[in-house]
Amino acid sequence: MKGLVLAGGAGTRLRPLTYTGAKQLVPVANKPILFYVIENLVDAGMTDIVVIISPETGAEVKSALGDGTKFGAKLTFVMQDRPAGLAHAVVTARPALGTDDFCMYLGDNLIGTKVKEPATRFRSSSELAASVFLKEVPNPSSFGVAEVDADGNVVRLVEKPKEPRSNLALVGIYFFRESIYDAIERIKPSARGELEITDAIAKLIELGGRVRFDRVTTWWLDTGKKDDLLLANDTVLDDWLVHSVDGTLEDCKVAGRVRIEPGATVSRSIIRGPVIIGAGARIVDARIGPFTSIGERVVIERSSVEHCVLMEGCQVRDIDRLEDSLIGRRVVVHPGSSRAGALSLLVGDDCVVELAR
Repeated sequence: MKGLVLAGGAGTRLRPLTYTGAKQLVPVANKPILFYVIENLVDAGMTDIVVIISPETGAEVKSALGDGTKFGAKLTFVMQDRPAGLAHAVVTARPALGTDDFCMYLGDNLIGTKVKEPATRFRSSSELAASVFLKEVPNPSSFGVAEVDADGNVVRLVEKPKEPRSNLALVGIYFFRESIYDAIERIKPSARGELEITDAIAKLIELGGRVRFDRVTTWWLDTGKKDDLLLANDTVLDDWLVHSVDGTLEDCKVAGRVRIEPGATVSRSIIRGPVIIGAGARIVDARIGPFTSIGERVVIERSSVEHCVLMEGCQVRDIDRLEDSLIGRRVVVHPGSSRAGALSLLVGDDCVVELAR
């Protein structure tokens, strides 16, 4: 079985941050979202992975992932020239996927579930045409929705129904066999001009294919907006962070789980976990509150930072309170003529932010 990772798109919902970068490479707990996706597939034994990229951000994605060696995988990059739908991405990847079964995984999805066991079940169940992940949600009208029977089969799929018949949303992870290509050939673009994967799976069912599902009982996080991404950061830090101090602490108070990576120095500061501080960061006379991820080479001086994601190379100085914020790479945040407070910033890469009272 191969992996198919969708890492294209323009990231419009995370602008201005994604004007200069791929949304799938925004870090959660100091690791790009896309890395979690690749690692999950490799853990399930899928080491031959096709990555769909877009003209806008493809070069950055390729640079970040490399050839896959650091993940124990072989990566093949395929360009999707336009955002024409998930099913279109599958067709675009077909020459690289060949006749193999595959797991399609959206590159901006984070789940607290491993795909290893569902992948094993799908491999051994030759009678299945496809298998999907489903999650109960409070607002099913915002998702592709599945109707299922008592035997664990998907019997109907509807994309963003006005009157949903269930609350089971399609999570962005799917298992397919070669028969999916025939189903896609038989569907037409939706009202928004895209080939929808929900329509393709519905066509599989119409043609007599059996589609099973796995229910996600842990968390599932879409990272398309700032608050979603901060929630993802909270969740990963809370569930997966392991306490370790490999950097330098000088005259500090530390409470809770904190990871301080090699080369980071923290002086005369208070750190309340869960917090991760990246390699080469420098924290001086600061308060770092819970659920904060501080990237590599970040500098924080005489400031209070809580519930934030600060990407590599940021500088924050003399800010009374910075919280609920997502700060891009190499951004400088400082006050104007006097010390300043700040709430809920979303800042793209390579900016200077001057805050006044």
